[in-house]
This record gives sequence, structure tokens and C-alpha cells, in this order.
Amino acid sequence: MKHTYLTILAAGLATLVCANENQTKVPQTETTTSKESETMQILIESSLGDIVAELYPEKAPLTVSNMLNYIDAKFYDDTIFHRVIDGFMIQGGGFTKEMVQKKTEPPVQNEADNGLSNTRGTLAMARTAIVDSATSQFFINLVDRNTFLNHTAKTDRGWGYCVFGKVVSGMEVVDKIAKVATGSVGRFQDVPETPVIIKRIRRYERSADSGE
Repeated sequence: MKHTYLTILAAGLATLVCANENQTKVPQTETTTSKESETMQILIESSLGDIVAELYPEKAPLTVSNMLNYIDAKFYDDTIFHRVIDGFMIQGGGFTKEMVQKKTEPPVQNEADNGLSNTRGTLAMARTAIVDSATSQFFINLVDRNTFLNHTAKTDRGWGYCVFGKVVSGMEVVDKIAKVATGSVGRFQDVPETPVIIKRIRRYERSADSGE
């Protein structure tokens, strides 16, 4: 089973096509503001339901700031979960429903050495084989056995995929997305036959009246 998932990794996440795939490491030294250093949540509104995730700016400050920049720019509006592999992960945040890839900002520095693990429900950044190539695309892990995606060494092969948050509500929606029928679109595999739309992603402020 481990070999199977390593094969998926080699053929999948490690070879993701990103808009900035030819860019090399972009040093980033800015950290999150004091407002962003507090516990925060985001709301992912999809065509199959809503997902609420908590972000970890104290563990992945550059990654969280990068995500929030895309969110505040409304970049994710009307994008899709374009790659779905049941028993592995669902990935989105870079393509329109016509499978047109959106232009992104420069890549963010990989913070996978933050001690967080790719377990069920966690959000992590998708990237190419280049360590510092993550831009807008993220994935949600479906199982605990995805720990082979974790950071193990500061080498090209060992850097892993940066975890920066976790689903706190709507995991049943994630599981529903995982079960959709998929196929191939051009050179892309595991694409939902019926687009799973990310209607929008916004910072999520819990209502004071709700008591949450």
C-alpha cells in the first residue's frame, strides 16, 4: 500500500503543473501581522457544501499569508477542485471549470519543516518537484496514511508538502467530493466529470450570537 501511494506521489503531486513552474526559490522574509497571528478560520464554499478550516499562522506564517492574499483578492472565486483521488486527497485552487489555469503570484517558500503532519483533514500546499514552487493550489488530505508527504530532510526529495491548516467543520463535504466520478481532460487525470466548484473562499468570522 505504501508503494502505491508513493507511486501516486511521484506521478501526481510532485509533477503538478503550476503557473510558475519555471520559477526558482523566491526568498520571503515577511511574517504575518499581529492580526494574522491569532487563531483564524476560512470558509470554503463549494457546489457540494461548505467547509470551514482553521489556519496555523504560528506554524506556517508565510504560507498562511500567501493563502490570505489570494483569498482577499477573491482569486479562488469560481475555481474548482480539479484533482480528486479517493483515499488520498482532493486538490483545488488553480483552475476554472473550463480547466484553464489562472495566473498566480510568485511562489511561496516551503515551510513543510514546521512539524505539522499530512493527516486526515489537514490542508497542505500543492507544488511541483521544485521545493519552493507552491502558489495558489492546495489539497485536503483524506487519510492519516499520507504522512509520507511530510518533511523528512532539507533536500529536494525530503522537503515534503507544507501543512498550514485543518478542516474543523464540513469534513463530510470533503468526503462527498472524494466520491465524485473522475476522468481525464487532456493531459490532466483524476478530474471530476461534473465540476466541483469552489464558489468562493473567505475569512470566516464566527457569529457572536451563535456562541461558537
